[in-house]
Parts: sequence; structure tokens; C-alpha cells
Amino acid sequence: MPRRTLLALGAAATVPVAGGLGAFPAEATAARPRRGRPLANLDHLDFLGDTVRPARQAGHDTYRLDEEPALGTLWTYADRQQDGSYRRIGGGTHDPETGYYEQGAFNADDVARAAVVYLRHWRGTGAATSRRSAYELLRGLCYLQTTDGPHAGNIVLWQQADGTLNRSAYPPETPDPSDSGPSYWLARLIWALGEGYAAFRRADPAFARFLRARTDLALNALERDVLARYGTWEVADGRRVPGWLITHGADSSSEAVLGLTAFVRAGGGGRARTAAAQLAEGIAALGAGSAGTWPYGAILPTATSVSQWHAWGAQMPTALAAAADVLGRPELLTGAVADTAGLTPELLTAGGCDNGWLPAPVDRTQIAYGVDARLSALLAVAETGGHPGLYPLAALTAAWYFGANAAGEAVYDPSTGITFDGVAPDGEINRNSGAESTIHGQLSMLALDSLTGRAAEATLLRLEGVEARDGLRVLEAEDGRLAGSAKVVRPDSAWTGESRYSGDAYVELRDGDGISWTLPRGDVPLLVSPVVNLVPERDAGTTVWHSAARTAGRVDHGAGGKQGISAAPGALLPRSLSRLMAPGAELRCRAEQVGSGPLRVDALLVRPAVARLVLKGPGGGLALLSNGDGRPRTVEVSPPGSGPVTVELYDDRARAQGRHTENGSRVQVTVPAYGFAVARRRQSEDQ
Repeated sequence: MPRRTLLALGAAATVPVAGGLGAFPAEATAARPRRGRPLANLDHLDFLGDTVRPARQAGHDTYRLDEEPALGTLWTYADRQQDGSYRRIGGGTHDPETGYYEQGAFNADDVARAAVVYLRHWRGTGAATSRRSAYELLRGLCYLQTTDGPHAGNIVLWQQADGTLNRSAYPPETPDPSDSGPSYWLARLIWALGEGYAAFRRADPAFARFLRARTDLALNALERDVLARYGTWEVADGRRVPGWLITHGADSSSEAVLGLTAFVRAGGGGRARTAAAQLAEGIAALGAGSAGTWPYGAILPTATSVSQWHAWGAQMPTALAAAADVLGRPELLTGAVADTAGLTPELLTAGGCDNGWLPAPVDRTQIAYGVDARLSALLAVAETGGHPGLYPLAALTAAWYFGANAAGEAVYDPSTGITFDGVAPDGEINRNSGAESTIHGQLSMLALDSLTGRAAEATLLRLEGVEARDGLRVLEAEDGRLAGSAKVVRPDSAWTGESRYSGDAYVELRDGDGISWTLPRGDVPLLVSPVVNLVPERDAGTTVWHSAARTAGRVDHGAGGKQGISAAPGALLPRSLSRLMAPGAELRCRAEQVGSGPLRVDALLVRPAVARLVLKGPGGGLALLSNGDGRPRTVEVSPPGSGPVTVELYDDRARAQGRHTENGSRVQVTVPAYGFAVARRRQSEDQ
């Protein structure tokens, strides 16, 4: 999961970074074709790097430790100072007497992912410095892997600055000790080992053989602790879910698949092929929803909840695209396409790659870890599956780095390689720049730098700010007009164990109680999905929804399923109403035939039938129009800039449905049913 910047002050290094992310030329602030200066810049990642000389200890060793005792590693966080410099720090409170952090100075998660950055940079540019950095980090990473005992193959997460391993950090990790079972860091170890083996197989055969042996060791742990359950299905709130994913997660498992497929592509053995296929099948099984229905085709990140999706770490479509290609399993691409083509327009028009839709978008903080996962998925699926509509969606996603975010400011600086640690919903920027943000910022830039041809033309646009946005919004139940004995409940914790109540509250309804809302005004009809708590009780009760004296839908609150491995009974889920609502209309619900316990209504998810996002930049403008309705809809749009507008139409799988060019400041666009359109106006070079 994403690591939070802890402002613990301890022994750390400080370097100046001139100007931070202040003003710099427009041509440096936005993605552009590869003929320009590369976007990737490893300077800040280099600054976070360090070496460590661990003492010899049983169960931990690495390549040429005696000959080369200094191992590559990476500081976890970088705290921005008042003068614009950065101070490297570890995780948790620092003890000045021992020099230790409660967690550690370095962690396997970030060391593994940083190794991937250097490997890709080396392979893409031929830079000898990146080859060396990748080599050193992989050696340091492999030292953290446990080589014997009952947990051999797993990996310790935290390491202190003197090389001491901290198996049980504070606050405790899961698992604890950190090398005692399957983990996110095991998945990222496999990711780095797979890409490392592929890169060094011919460049350094001896080191590659070592990496292959460590991959086999990690596979031992994966097979022993995870894939031994392959084919075992479990239940979460009535849904059949796979029981053989790492930490029950499609997100964690997807990062392992990235490494396994790289290993297989480079000639790795049959065990890796089998493991990649089994994990990919489990990931694909968590696809959910459909066009117009939450979560809009997304692959759920965890088997333990049917009520949450998060942008961070959502590498599931990327992994499925890789598995489909490497394993020759084209059916695995189906879920990846549904996720990227279905969910992405919803995300972008609603506000971007949020940290948590649980199921309402309640955690609207946005970080590079989430943006990079979405960008990587769009580019991977577009390339593997031939779905051209994903490239303009990638352009809109990448624009977050360059100012198309809640702050309206660039959060990546190509002149320093700094990626800020995130943007809050109110636009406040966390100007720290730790390892995770730096790593995923660079992975995004490397992906953009690698684009060529039509993919580059469609994706590398100079988009820097939001001109207009009208998408999904939330109306809280507690803000509605209550009728009867309906009451607002504010639980001690809004987190249920698997989801979260939007606004930290919900409304309880008994027989005859009701709520009413005035819907937002606008030019197009509205799609409405009440978020309610579904329980596995046949006679729980029903809410009946009305607008303008007509029934808009009925929701059976007893339609939940058996709890199973879910952390809490019941499931907080949106339920789409069958009828479109008029903008500005009153929507009412009334509870009927309520059983032994009250019904719970959390919120309304409301979005225009055609949602939109319009971005601007010195190169022109790009508008996204997303149709959540089951029939084509015609709307007007005016992309920023001057000159003709090129309109491209795509279906719900991002397949091209038509293209035309029009003149005029405003153009009419008929958006395909459940599909989307992009309208692009390019600024002339002489303007």
C-alpha cells in the first residue's frame, strides 16, 4: 500500500534542489514527443540512493558479498526543507542514541521498484550509470531475502542504516515478522528479479544466474504459501472469489506477474510460466461491474471486499496485458480492456486517480503511485490489444503530473526528477518527495519517453490544466431532507473493515421513513446510483425511489450475500436506478416492508449521462466526453484553442467508431452508447 511521509527527524542527508518545482519553461512542463528533451530524470532518485554494509548473518547473503561488501539501497522518504532542499529520512520515529527508526531507514518495497526504474532506464537509453545502479540495488534487495528456514524465499521489509534487519517494525506490518508469509514486498521482489534477469541475461550471465536462482527461491515461497491454494474459491459478501492471490490481493499479485512475465519472456522456466498463469487467472476473476454500473468494469484490488477500488498499485490491467501476450492467453486481455476503457473515463471526469472509491470516492487524495498505475495500464493494454482509444485517455491521465490536478500546478519537474508526494482534494500539495513518488514518477516518464509513431502522436500532448470538468459527484444521505423517524448516524469509525461511509455518516430508515434530495442542475439527464448497505436477509426491506411522480427504481436491501472472507457483514454498494433523472428534479426514497433492523442509505452517486473533462495547454486542448447511458447522446463541446476540431469516437472497449474534423468554436458530438469521444483542437505552430 502507499507509504505515508512521516516527518520524523533523524540522521539524514540534505541537498539543495534549485528552484524546487517553481517556474520553469512551458516546454519543460508537459509531455511531448521523444524528439524533445527526455522527461525522465534520475537525479532525485540518485540522491535517495545510498550504500549499506550489513554484517554477516545466517539466512541472508547476496551476490559477491565478500568481494563487494557495500550494497545498494534507498532512503524511504525525503522531507522538503524551508530552503527548498530535501532531507532523507526513514520510516517512523528516529532514536538519536541508536540511530534506528521504528520501521527502518530503507525498505524492500522501494529498493525493488527503484531497481525496476534503473533497469528500464538502462535498457531504454544504454546508460552505464543506470546499469550499475540496478546491479547494486538488486544485490542489496537480495540480501533482504531469507534464504533458509521455514520462510525461505520471503523477504524482510525494513533495514536500518547500519544494515541491521528489522523484522518486526512499529507499527506492525502484515505479516509480522515481515518475512513470515506472503506480502506486497514478496511480489515486488519477484517483479525486480524478473526484470533484472531479463536485463542481465546476456550483459552479465553470472549475475543473471544468481538472479535466476533467487527467482526460483521466491517461487518456492510463492508456491508453498500462495499457489498451493490454486483452484480454491472463497466467498466475500456472496461473491465467488479466488483463494490463491498474494495477500488475497489482485493488486499485489499483479506486481508479481509483471516480474514473472518478464522472466518467462527472457527464457525463464516452466514454474514461472505456471505461476504467472495462475495469478493472472485469479486477477481476471475479480473484474466487476460494467459500463454504467459501479465499478464500471474495474478489476477489484482485493478478494476480501466487493466495495472498494483504489488507484494506488492498481497494476491489474498491466499484468493481464503482459500475461496475455507472453503466455499466449488472449482471453486474459478481456478484463484488462474492460477496466481501462470502462473505468478510466469515469475516473477522469470525476476528478482523477483517487486513492479510494470505497465505494463512493471518499479518499480523493491523488499520488504518483496511483497515476502511474493507471497510465501504465492504458499504455500496456493499448499496445497489446490494439485499442487506440486508450492513448488519448493516457494523455489525459499523464497531464496530472504537469498541472491537470486539484492544485493546478505541476507536481513533476523534469529538470530535477522530483515528483511531489501527492495532491489533497483541496489542492494542497505535499511537497515532500519520497522514494515511492519518485519511483512511480520516473516509471511514468520512462513510459512516455518510450512512445513512438501514432502512439506518441496521440499521447504526448501539451496538456497542463483543467478547463472544465463535469462528472460523478456525491450527494450525502445526511444532507438530504429526512422524513418520518429517519435519523443520521455517525459511527465511531466510518471504516467498516472493508469499505467506508461517505461523509463519515449514513441515514437509518424504518418502515415509512424517507429522504429527499434536489438533484444538480445541468443540460443533460442524470444517472443516479444510491449507495446502500446490502445484507444477506431476505426480508430486510426495500427502498422505493421516485421522481416527478414516477418510480425510478427499487432497491432490495436484503440482496447481500454470505460474509465469507470479508471483514464485515453486509456490503456497502451502489445500486443503479433504472430511469434517468431530470437535472434539478427532486428525488425521493421511501422505506417499505422493513424487517428487524433499519435500512442504511449512505449517499447518492450522481453523474451526467454524458460526463466531460476538458484540458488545456499551449499546444491546444483535449475534451473527453463519456456516455454512461445505453443509447447514443449528442452534446456540444468547445475544446480550448483555435482552428479545426478533430473528433474521435470510441465504443466501450476503446475501439474506433469514427473520426471527423469540424470548424467552429463549438462542435456537436454524438457519443456512442456506453462509449466515449475525444475532441482535439491543436494550436497552430505559429500561434
